[in-house]
Parts: sequence; structure tokens; C-alpha cells
Amino acid sequence: MIPANRFQAVRGTIRGMDGLSGADGDAATGTGGSAPWHAPALLLATCGGVGRAAFAPGTWGSLVGIPLALATGRLAAWLAGTDGRLATLAVEAGIVAAICLVGVPVCTRAAALLGRGKDPGAIVFDEMAALPIVLLAVAPAERSAVWLAAAFVLFRIFDIAKPFPCRRLEGLPSGWGIMADDWAAAAWAAASLLLARALTVS
Repeated sequence: MIPANRFQAVRGTIRGMDGLSGADGDAATGTGGSAPWHAPALLLATCGGVGRAAFAPGTWGSLVGIPLALATGRLAAWLAGTDGRLATLAVEAGIVAAICLVGVPVCTRAAALLGRGKDPGAIVFDEMAALPIVLLAVAPAERSAVWLAAAFVLFRIFDIAKPFPCRRLEGLPSGWGIMADDWAAAAWAAASLLLARALTVS
């Protein structure tokens, strides 16, 4: 007969190895109930809680990037006015870069609050912010459902496969490592999207 206290200790060890949580924890992230989910950094880093999804949080975070890309495109087109495609691209690139840079301290703080490794799965700000990078390859007025879907799929492929230099960039410190590998994956996806458009758009 195993003593109750020893049984509980073994059970807790097994649950910890499996990344499971206790009754008041979070199954998707492996964090306990003490995680300060309402802290501003965590609300931003999880995209308002999207990153706490029980299945594929990175995919859901990437989906949030689609309306963000539509918004940055519209804002850039409005700010650029009638100055043309290059002006709109430059303005949107600046907006997207600002969002990405804001993500560095946000993700650094969120990872520290969660205390579950360098890049906890619940942090999806990186995927959200990277998706608009992919769509810089498509003018705001041309972002149809087909190109939005293509951008999403391509980004997920490269974000999962992590071709060079994605894995190397993961080694950067704190929020830089969380964000930079997604920037590289987005660059690969944008290049692929440009190629696809060159082959299909006359």
C-alpha cells in the first residue's frame, strides 16, 4: 500500500513531466493557476487570451494577424494618401516594424511572468505580429480572401519548419528570441507569396 502523501508526490511529478496542470491550472500552457493572466503584458502577449487555446495556440495567434494586417494596410493607405504603392508600402512597413519592436519587451515580460521556459506556448504575439510582414507582399487593396489564406498557410509552414535562420534566431535573448524567429519565417513566407503572385498575376 503506497502512503497517500507519497502517492500525491508521484502523481504530481508525472503530471509535471507531461506538462499537465492541476485543477486550477491551464492545460494548454502547463502553467499553474497562479499565472497573472490579467497582467497587461500577458494580455498583450496572449492576444487577449487567444494563446491559452487548448489546441494549436500558434495557429490561432496567426489568425489574429489577419485582421491586424488588414488594419495596418488600411491605415497605411490612408496615411499615404495618393502617393502610390511604394509610399503605402513604406508607411505600412514602419507600422508593422513598430508593432514587432513593441512585442520584444512585451514578450520578455510575459515569459518572465509565466516562468515556463524561454518561449511559452501561450505567447502568440509573435505569430500575430509576423503575419502582417507576409502581407507586405500584397498591396492593401489586393488582399483578397485567397491571398490572405495563402499568406496564412505559407507562414504556418515556415514557422513550423523553421528554415535557416529561424532556429538560430530562437537563441537570441528574451523577447528577441521569441519574436525574431517569426520575423524570419514571415520573410520566407513573403518571398514565397511574391513568387506565387508573379506566377499567377499578369
